[in-house]
Amino acid sequence: MSRPSILCPVSLLLATVSVTPAAFAKEYPQMSDHNASYLGSLAAMADLRAINAQFIDNYVTNNVVAHDALLHPAFVYVSPTGKRVDRATYLSGWATGFDPAVVIYWDVRDEHITLVGNVALVRSTNRQVIRSGGTDTASMSTYTDTYIFEDGRWRCIQAQISPVSKANEPADDTIIAYYIKGRKHQVRGERHGQGT
Repeated sequence: MSRPSILCPVSLLLATVSVTPAAFAKEYPQMSDHNASYLGSLAAMADLRAINAQFIDNYVTNNVVAHDALLHPAFVYVSPTGKRVDRATYLSGWATGFDPAVVIYWDVRDEHITLVGNVALVRSTNRQVIRSGGTDTASMSTYTDTYIFEDGRWRCIQAQISPVSKANEPADDTIIAYYIKGRKHQVRGERHGQGT
């Protein structure tokens, strides 16, 4: 994905009253006024949170059609082992990637979104409990999904997953939603990470 070299994190935009959509547009003159206003707004962050929730829901429900719509044509997946997987191969595994009889618990937590021009980094951590041979094994992984805003919409151009060591596991109070045997449960008082 081509990324602008000028950094302007959303957390700074939101924390600084003096940064307006007009100032954002001035910082990114290559964008139309409409796009710059949108990308410097709370609406862009809300949309990215909703897309992140949709991405996870697509995984849990094995929804290839909905997931295909979120992916950029140049999408690549980087696995926890560092293997690069092309878009077609990635989507072919999506149809059977989640088995609720095996993945008996799955949550989404510690969401952080950073917006840099028309590029967004969406980061969260998942805790999963895998049942195999009568034994349940819990682990966590963290992901960074990189989105690009083109033609009026966000599309994921890269997804990368890494294991999380015990020392770096986010606390349970950062859980946004969890799934038990594939059934979604929303956490009351849903909290979302701040732009960072």
